[in-house]
Amino acid sequence: MSLSDAPTFSTKPASNSNRKPLLLILLIILADILLFDRDPGLNLFLFTNLVTVGLLICSRRRLSIPRILAGVAFSLVVSVPLVETASWMGIAVSLLGLSCVSLGAAGLIPRQWSHLPLGLLRLFLEAPMRPFRHSSYRWLQRSRKPSSQTVWHHLRGWIVPLGFAAGFLALFAMANPLIDKTLRSIDLTFLSQLFSVWRVGFWLLAAALLSLLLRPRLKRHHARRDKIATKSLPLEDEVFGRTALLRSLVVFNALFAVETLLDLAYLWGGANLPDGMSHAEYTHRGAYPLMITALLAAAFVLVAMRRNGPGAGSALLRGLVHLWIAQNIMLCFSSILRLDLYVEVYSLTELRVAAGIWMGLVAIGLFLILLRILLHRSNEWLIALTSATLAITLYAAALIDIPAFIARFNVAHSREVSGAGIPLDANYLAALGPASIPALDTYLVSLPADTTVRRIREELVWRHFEHSHDWRSWTYRVERLDAYLKKMQLLQDEAETKKTDG
Repeated sequence: MSLSDAPTFSTKPASNSNRKPLLLILLIILADILLFDRDPGLNLFLFTNLVTVGLLICSRRRLSIPRILAGVAFSLVVSVPLVETASWMGIAVSLLGLSCVSLGAAGLIPRQWSHLPLGLLRLFLEAPMRPFRHSSYRWLQRSRKPSSQTVWHHLRGWIVPLGFAAGFLALFAMANPLIDKTLRSIDLTFLSQLFSVWRVGFWLLAAALLSLLLRPRLKRHHARRDKIATKSLPLEDEVFGRTALLRSLVVFNALFAVETLLDLAYLWGGANLPDGMSHAEYTHRGAYPLMITALLAAAFVLVAMRRNGPGAGSALLRGLVHLWIAQNIMLCFSSILRLDLYVEVYSLTELRVAAGIWMGLVAIGLFLILLRILLHRSNEWLIALTSATLAITLYAAALIDIPAFIARFNVAHSREVSGAGIPLDANYLAALGPASIPALDTYLVSLPADTTVRRIREELVWRHFEHSHDWRSWTYRVERLDAYLKKMQLLQDEAETKKTDG
């Protein structure tokens, strides 16, 4: 049975539109129960998938059951990093997944997968302008008109009954001391907590985000683009003409060849640097500027090798572009080597891990640009593959315990443990949080008399146990650390028992 023949789950448009406000209220209530004033954890995973189910149920299209199940499965896979730990990378990946589900439920998913990143960009660009669209003003004006379907019409019928009931209750309280005592004993302080400024602000923020997902809109294309492009052709021909491109690529390749040869000699070949310059200075000064250079080179290549441009029909220009891209990729690998040499001297940090990942992404992006030129693909194809690479990297980084990896690396390469390198920076490991505890235990096996590291380890254990143990804040990473600490405590108790028996 094909997807088109599968049973569908849908309702009429009228009932569907009536269900969306109810679903919005229900999701805000769930957000309050799961998220407000709670540490992030399992609650984010649950809420993300509950929103997915709501979006699929209230879809404006007729969705088959297999499509609904596919959407739920996609949401589960995308939100798995939130089960590991509630990191910003996991939250970003989950929001991207929710945006894809929202577009799919509204029938706005592009037919070609390469257009999906641009569709998501149009969705995000439209979001800030939603309150200022004319449709919003028309909706407000319609809501003010007396109609049998407006909220005001239903509330209006309760003004007289509730008003008179309040008056009668006040009179009864004055006449009957039992009623007066009962009314005075009612504690309404919970209302101040329920309607606190922070809570109402959280509701409004949740309502804004959920309304964007329930009713997605894409930023419209401007028809004047072709006219503007036509007017700018003479300037492009003058600045990025064949002669200008040929001269630029010859000069650029010559400059990059000098840098590449220097890196081959001093980084890869191990040649001695001039007097007064250390490898640490050479590596540190070059890593980040080379990344900016590679990004500028990528932008230049995209402009030079645009479709129907002077670079597209010249074999000489294409060859020079290929050579230049290859040199840029070589510079990216040189930057990674520079960073590796710098880490050997000054240890590993979160910023240096991020820099290494960024350098790898730039190298992959340059390689994709080369593929785009060789395969004669469009810029949409390039943007789609680049976005997919970035999303996969974020997903993987959200699953990896980077602080624990940094702590293990610094301990293993410290002078105290390996006999080489630099002394361990225990204060930085403390700043990484409880994830450093297993690495600190490895360090204490080699140097059990280090009281400073032992004190830091105890402080991190206390900080870990101060973490909320509410089920909504549960994460697999915290659970793993709990199991590790229990195991270490059992081993310590067994060792003390043996000492006592001995």
